[in-house]
Amino acid sequence: MINFLNRLRKKNIFSFIALIIIFFLYIFSFLADFISPYPFDKQFREYSLCPPTKIHFIDKSGKFHIRPFVYGIRIINSSVGKYREDKDKIYPIKFFVRGNKRKILGLFPSNFYLFGTEGDGKIFLFGTDIQGRDVFSRVLYGSRISLSIGLIGVSISFILGLFFGSISGYFGGKVDNILMRLVEIIMMFPSFYLLLALRAAFPTDLSTVQIYFLIVVILSLIGWASLARIIRGMVLSIKEEEFILAAKSLGISTFRIITKHIIPNTFSYTITAITLSIPGYILGESALSLIGLGIQEPYPSWGNMLSVSVGNLRILTSAPWMLLPGFFIFLTIICFNFLGDGLRDITDPSLNTGY
Repeated sequence: MINFLNRLRKKNIFSFIALIIIFFLYIFSFLADFISPYPFDKQFREYSLCPPTKIHFIDKSGKFHIRPFVYGIRIINSSVGKYREDKDKIYPIKFFVRGNKRKILGLFPSNFYLFGTEGDGKIFLFGTDIQGRDVFSRVLYGSRISLSIGLIGVSISFILGLFFGSISGYFGGKVDNILMRLVEIIMMFPSFYLLLALRAAFPTDLSTVQIYFLIVVILSLIGWASLARIIRGMVLSIKEEEFILAAKSLGISTFRIITKHIIPNTFSYTITAITLSIPGYILGESALSLIGLGIQEPYPSWGNMLSVSVGNLRILTSAPWMLLPGFFIFLTIICFNFLGDGLRDITDPSLNTGY
């Protein structure tokens, strides 16, 4: 692992930085229950569209505080999002503060949060939404859905693509014709419209968990075809190599030849392809949630959080922090693309010949 990281850092520094960012994004999503200062559905109705809280070290009298603090929030007109710092009230930011009881990772009950304020103090690092919910907490919880859909979906596509692509390329003939015609039928339809059609075929009153798994399955069924086609082409070439012919002459079973000799030789491409495919799954989930067919309120995803801002001129002009989920979608996609380029530089033999 260390050797891989060193090679990636030397080969492509941007890919190395992207990997670090992706690592922390997944860590933060994994620990969202602990890091977020509030539950994702906790509402502060009186603080609708409150701007991000400013963190201070120096108070109004010029005194320096070792512990960072926030001022109280004075409501001027919450209906139009007008607030002002109440500099007569200081609330220190503390670590491991007590709050509402919830289960970390859905398993361990706890009422401790990584940071927060005590008493009437409020800390909204990314401001609040129109219902007074903390956007920072919702971004963290939303990352669980948006980021995990990419990993789970691409894993299913990876398995399906390898399986059908390897069988099609190795056996050829009628098997190849049938499987490739199926692949071409799937690839013939524009992926986004096919995504909408498949989603519309199911009831709209599904639970959030059901919608989550439904989106994963739909995205996987759409995404495996292109991978299978490329794997099939690689297998057609690999199966004519001398070591494959030698394995056949030794009487090694077809299953063992495919799983032990052919599939591992496609990993240089598939690892890169998987990394570059994950952004497509994140965008697919975001697009469905954006138009109301994905994850439903109050459960957050980056897509349905962004849907509140789209087409609402008031929010776009007076509460630009509501576009932050879009920034995290953009950041994640850019990082995965950079990481995919770096993995290609490392794993592609033609790029490591030194010529």
